[in-house]
This record gives sequence, structure tokens and C-alpha cells, in this order.
Amino acid sequence: MRPPAGREGGRRRRRRAAGAMAESNADWMGSLPAALRSYPLSNLAIPGSHDSFSYWVDEKSPVGPDQATAIKRLARISLVKKIMKKWSVTQNLTFKEQLEGGIRYFDLRVSSKPGEIGQETYFIHGLFGIKVWDGLKEINTFLEQHPKEVVFLDFNHFYAMDDSHHFFLINRIHSVFGSKLCSVECVEYVTLQYMWEKKHQVLIFYHYPLYTEYSFLWPGNKMPAPWANTTNVHKLLQFLETTLEERSRYGTFHVSQAILTPRVKTIARHLIRGLKNTLVHRYCCLVIKGKNVLNFYSKTSKESSNSMEWASSFVSSDSWHRSRLDIWWDVQPL
Repeated sequence: MRPPAGREGGRRRRRRAAGAMAESNADWMGSLPAALRSYPLSNLAIPGSHDSFSYWVDEKSPVGPDQATAIKRLARISLVKKIMKKWSVTQNLTFKEQLEGGIRYFDLRVSSKPGEIGQETYFIHGLFGIKVWDGLKEINTFLEQHPKEVVFLDFNHFYAMDDSHHFFLINRIHSVFGSKLCSVECVEYVTLQYMWEKKHQVLIFYHYPLYTEYSFLWPGNKMPAPWANTTNVHKLLQFLETTLEERSRYGTFHVSQAILTPRVKTIARHLIRGLKNTLVHRYCCLVIKGKNVLNFYSKTSKESSNSMEWASSFVSSDSWHRSRLDIWWDVQPL
């Protein structure tokens, strides 16, 4: 099922935001200086999105298996699902729009749908999103048009899925990307030059034991993503700095999750406002004021000896995005 048509005003605003992001970022990897092309991807700052697929969720679908039983019962009231949507949507750009804006790391959570026959899988964040198959095809279409761009697809949460669902999903991943898939290799060997020579564009991280049966599935422990779980910006910054210092293990990528997470009391106090108007605006205010968030990324992009795939919510936020562009182009070899 695809997102319904309508709400033209919102769609036009989203297109304008996407257009602003995409002006010069669809091919940023291919445009990097020559010195960085032979530098391990694990040492570059790669922009990413949190719950990357959640630009659209289906209010008419059942509540996802990632939710507590009490929430599922409450969701029988139609108003509850409308409120859930306000807190489940963490992006407002499609995969294509995010890719055109420069996003290269994608945080993916997947589930089967209760009562549905077969092994079809959907993206999930409280409510069901689009089919995984549709999302993968959208990403592949972009890669066909931009052969020097590389994406990191992190399948890190699975719900209501047995081995048959996983086999089905893995076969679809292979079917859509084929030779673009990069087989597991020593992380330090994986550079842009390496990827271009092999004609690879996709690294799949799969947090489920079946990864051992497929050469193109990287184990989840090669992409650790520690989570601050806080609503406080300053605690988040402290957490990011601490985990940066601790991530000295050899041979992994690493995600810095630049996200604020609502607590139950946060949602209760701001029920109607939703995630974007409650926490994201608070986060962006620090960016607008030029405070520590961007200083952290600028510092780590130059000093870290480990990858910094960093993920944030609502990646189309203009001030946040414009500031990040300066960091991408300011990455230098250590």
C-alpha cells in the first residue's frame, strides 16, 4: 500500500524542502576529493536518518507488534491512532528525497502484518509503513541513476518474523540489489575506490542469526548504535561524546544517534503536538543558536578513527541540514 494522495499544500512544502536539500547533494560521495576516495568509509562522517521509513504510516492498519498490549487495546479508539501517528512519524521525506538530499545511512525496522497470509514484510514504527519491497526498489532506482553513491541499510529490529519471513526478505534484498551488494570484508578495506572498482553500492547490516548464511549480510555487531534514551539535549551531547571516546574497537562502523527520545510523561504532556513540535524543535533551536550539537559533529568528523554514521529525525529541517553540509565537505584524512 502506498501513501494516499491529497493534502497538496503539505506535499508542496515537502517538495520544496526536499528540493533545497537536493541541490548539490545527490552525488556528494562521487564528488569527494581524491584523497578521501581511498580512505576507509569507516573513518568518514556519513549522514543518516532515524526510523528512515517513517515518513508515512497507515492509520488504518493494525497497531504494530512493537507496541505494548495496553496500547493495542487503546488503539481500538480511532483518535488514539491519529495521536500515535503524530509520535510515530520521525521523517517527512521519502527514501528518494532523503537520498537526493545526501542521506546515506538508513535505520530500518521490519515486521510481518498480523493475520496476513504469506511472508510479506513492512516497515514498522508503532504503525505499519510501506512494504519493504517498495522501499528497496525506490533506493535501487536512485542507485541506478547515481552509480558512485554508497548506502548503508541497517536492518536492526524485527517483529513477528520467523525464519521463513527472513528467508523471504533476504531473497528480496538480493533480488533487488544483486551485484551492488558488498560482501563482508575487513572494514578498513572498504573505501569508495574499492566500492567503485567492484561496482558495489550497498552494505546490508542484518541483526539476526541468519546473516551467517549469506556473504552479503554484514553482522549487526559491525554497526553498533548506542542510544542515549533522553529528552535532554545536554545529556544527549554528553552521551555522544562519551561513546565517541569508547568506540575504539577495531573493525566496526558506528552510529551516533543524534536523537531525543520521548518518555511516557513527555507524550502525555504534549499529546496533540506530536514528536516534531515537541522534541525536534527543541533540538533544532540549539543548532540555530550555533551551540554544541554541530561543534560535536565538526570535531568528530576530523578526530574520530571510527565511522560516524550519524542519524537524526526530520532530516529536512533546513537549518540543521545546511549546517551539516559544511561538515560533510570538511572531513579530512587522519
